[in-house]
Amino acid sequence: MALLQISEPGQSPDPHQRRIAVGIDLGTTHSLVASVRNGIAECLPDEHDRVILPSVVRYTGEGSGRQIGFEALAGQATDAANTIVSVKRLMGRVRADVHDVDNLPYAVLDTPGMASVETRVGPKTPVEISAEILATLRFRAEDSFDDDLFGAVITVPAYFDDAQRQATKDAAQLAGINVLRLINEPTAAAIAYGLDQASEGLYAVFDLGGGTFDISILRLTEGVFEVLATGGDSALGGDDYDRALAHFALQQGLGDHAPAPETLSNADKANLYAAARKCKEALSADGVTEATLSCPLDSGDVHVTIGRDAFAQATEALTQRTLQAVRRALRDAELDKSAIDGVVMVGGSTRMPVIRDAVAALFGQPPLTNLNPDEVVALGAAIQANQLAGNHTGDALLLLDVIPLSLGIETMGGLVERIVPRNSTIPTARAQDFTTFKDGQTALALHVVQGERDLVADCRSLARFELRGIPPMAAGVARIRVSFTVDADGMLQVDAVETLSGVQAHIDVKPSYGLSDDQIADMLRDSYATAEADIKARAVVEARVDAERMILATQSALNADGDLLNPAERAVIDEHIAAVVALKSSDDAAQIEAVTKALAAATEPFAAARMNRGITQALAGKNLNAV
Repeated sequence: MALLQISEPGQSPDPHQRRIAVGIDLGTTHSLVASVRNGIAECLPDEHDRVILPSVVRYTGEGSGRQIGFEALAGQATDAANTIVSVKRLMGRVRADVHDVDNLPYAVLDTPGMASVETRVGPKTPVEISAEILATLRFRAEDSFDDDLFGAVITVPAYFDDAQRQATKDAAQLAGINVLRLINEPTAAAIAYGLDQASEGLYAVFDLGGGTFDISILRLTEGVFEVLATGGDSALGGDDYDRALAHFALQQGLGDHAPAPETLSNADKANLYAAARKCKEALSADGVTEATLSCPLDSGDVHVTIGRDAFAQATEALTQRTLQAVRRALRDAELDKSAIDGVVMVGGSTRMPVIRDAVAALFGQPPLTNLNPDEVVALGAAIQANQLAGNHTGDALLLLDVIPLSLGIETMGGLVERIVPRNSTIPTARAQDFTTFKDGQTALALHVVQGERDLVADCRSLARFELRGIPPMAAGVARIRVSFTVDADGMLQVDAVETLSGVQAHIDVKPSYGLSDDQIADMLRDSYATAEADIKARAVVEARVDAERMILATQSALNADGDLLNPAERAVIDEHIAAVVALKSSDDAAQIEAVTKALAAATEPFAAARMNRGITQALAGKNLNAV
């Protein structure tokens, strides 16, 4: 008898040829992981069927030492100083770069290169904290497929500079994830939206998340997603709306006695911002025109009823900042707003009516809101990951992304000579010739910078290196060609060659934000040190899930065919069920697995009897030869 090899639609007939690749939306307030299954991109849920993972890590100092996601969020009110939220805002940043840093409910340290967070277990870098979140999503994906992860496409805000992108890649490395590519969040949304809706034309992607705002202008045609311009604000998001509403409520509720927001205790800040977020979300619901913000504080209870108009007034400056960025992006793309065929809304904060109304007024058309704004970025990343892993069998996607900020080098007088202008399509390579300043000059110092300002002091320093061995020549005779190569992730390589002599120098630009390769190695060693505790904790959770599944399956079978058992047989199975129920909350994975296996063994005769009944029912009234 010949056997048929069956595969799911869109999958390889040989499951071992399919590589498990995912898209990860590493967000400021929450994160998601998605993958293409059966030809369709979908977000992967946790054991409680929740696809969203709050981007929150709490350091407890007990047991495994940390909590991640919903568990960590639950402890924020009582332990705000050790519950790290919105860490994405700190990625690749020094303390002075962080907007409104004093209003964060935890202490941000001004450590060399990149800011870090003070916790009860010592300082933690944003890279380490983000790695905890990424590792949790990696485990979720591997549990979903019962296989190792081949790689991931991770999304970043379009306005993330080189340091922030490198920090994201370092966090992924620390979490044990192979980064297939970094792509901009609005671009990922366009991939999902374009494929799902078969849209073509000029579109604006308005992406307002918890901590960042991006605007991208894209041209969508069949299989091609071309980014024409990007813009935004890496320090503007739903968190800022929460804070603005909280400060407004503080003034309204306590009047002249209202304390300055920065003087509140960490616990009061956390409680007030949580209450403001709850009020904001209530005001965003259909048909709701006012909501109450209520919060007990050390300086007095705040209890204020806020209408939509008051909310719009309190956050007007923030909304205008988003619209200004939109206008700049349109200018960069050399387009009038009337040329835009549609505006795609991305990010949970775009659910706010004040945002949707402002966007509709600017473009003269209602925005497109028919995709889940929380999930669309992860779904687009998953589609790209599936293709990069070699699983995609249909027409290939051509993704033409752009670099968000200009790249150049310092010239005499501290000026910036731009070599790769912002909004250049990547990957790209550009070159420019320079010469020596002094007679007999045998070396040239090169300072690579990123930014739109004309002075080096106003731009971000990325790297410094030297070209040595230039033959002594008169000033202006040497011809030094400096080449910039930007890969698909937006990462930069710089080469310098003196064309007459052939001497050359090269550097892979890895921003100096305080994490050297040795420090990353130290973090990896630390992660290995806690690996045993992590494995044990994960084994317990898996054992509990298996036990719960076994109980539910057995109960369902008993409800359907319990009459096949005599009282003694039923009593034995009930005994085993009770044993699993009694131990399923235990912290001993081996014990849980043992009682679960015992229940499975005890139900084997029952399962055989059910199968015999099913066969008998299927054959009843049929001729054997016909069968």
